[in-house]
This record gives sequence, structure tokens and C-alpha cells, in this order.
Amino acid sequence: MDFLEYPDSEMMILDVADALTSELAAQLRRDERVSFCVPGGSTPGPVFDVMAEQALDWNRVAVFLSDERWVPSDSPRSNTRLVLERLVTSKARRAQFVPLYAGAPEPEDCLDDLARGIEPHLPITLLLLGMGTDMHTASLFPGADRLADALADDAPILVPMRGGGAPEARVTLSARVLKAAMSTHIVITGAAKREALEKAQGLPVEEAPVRAVLSGATVHWAP
Repeated sequence: MDFLEYPDSEMMILDVADALTSELAAQLRRDERVSFCVPGGSTPGPVFDVMAEQALDWNRVAVFLSDERWVPSDSPRSNTRLVLERLVTSKARRAQFVPLYAGAPEPEDCLDDLARGIEPHLPITLLLLGMGTDMHTASLFPGADRLADALADDAPILVPMRGGGAPEARVTLSARVLKAAMSTHIVITGAAKREALEKAQGLPVEEAPVRAVLSGATVHWAP
């Protein structure tokens, strides 16, 4: 794990956006198509705002979420809404957005179809993640009902997840898929999350799921 510390969040946002854009550009020079897997939540929004204005061959980039709350895409809690409004817009509107939500009552009703949409874009070219103070990443929550399934070496692409502090059903990429990413960046802010990250490194992955993706990751932190 590489740990990069910034004096403030504004500088971190600009540096992370530049690093991610540069990596995508470099990979597009080598490959016909690339994939960019992104988180929901409030932290990545400003990074998305900067990236959406960059002149990339976005039509050759597949964008998809690491996890999604099982809520309609017009819900304020929808990660899909965040990504469509702040990343897949402006110059990046030509990117292919691959959904992790379908209008079914439960994620199990369409999990196979959603996984088939993701599979052609694996392994992930570039992975951006966040982390909660409970040391979860994506929707790999400590104490969640299917955490063991999602952490297994033979896990499927997608796993439905409930509990562990998540108020609604979710669907998440498994740790197997996340760990296979060619490049991983994790963005966190605040003293509490830095303390959680340090704590996670001494705990089993079941108690600190973020540990599943720390090896080889670059962690960006600002106060």
C-alpha cells in the first residue's frame, strides 16, 4: 500500500483526478477499450466533476459502480444518479455506463443479468474506492449477511448484501473482482478515517473488509 497525504482536500481532489485521467489515457494508448470502476458517496463527487471535463477518448471507456444501493436511480441515495450527474456528463458523456441497478423488487431478481453486463469489462482497468469509518469498502460491510460469500476466493462477480449498518439492500462487486483490478486508488478524508485505515491493517478482513483491497493500492488522504 502506498499512502499519499495532502495538505487539504482541494489539492487532493485535483491530484487524484489528474492521476486517474493520466492512467486512463495511458491505458487507452495500449488497449482498444478500458474500464473505470467508481464508488458512490460524497467524497468522489468533486473528483468526478474534474474528470468529466477532461479530453479523453471517453467512448472507449466503460464506467460502472463498485456497489449500488437497491433504490431507484432518481433517489437521492442512488449511486447511479451521482455518477450520471457528475461523471458521465460533459466531455465524459460518451462513456459507456454499465448499470448495477435494475427496476426489480430485490437484487436477486436480476443479479445474473447485471453480472453479465459487467463481465466483458473485467478485469477492471482502473478502480477508485472509498472507505467508511467502519472499515467497509464498496458494500463489503462488517457484519453484513453475505460478507463471507463476497470475500471468498471463488466469489461470483456480484453479491447482494444486507445489514452491517446498510439501511437498504445493496449489490456489490465481490472482493475477488475488486482485488483483480489492474490499478487501485482509495480516497479518504478526515482524522477518523485515517485512524480507521491504520486500525484495519491489524485486523482480519472479516472485521475490516477494506483490507481485501489494500495490497498494491494507493491511498490518498486529506484532513
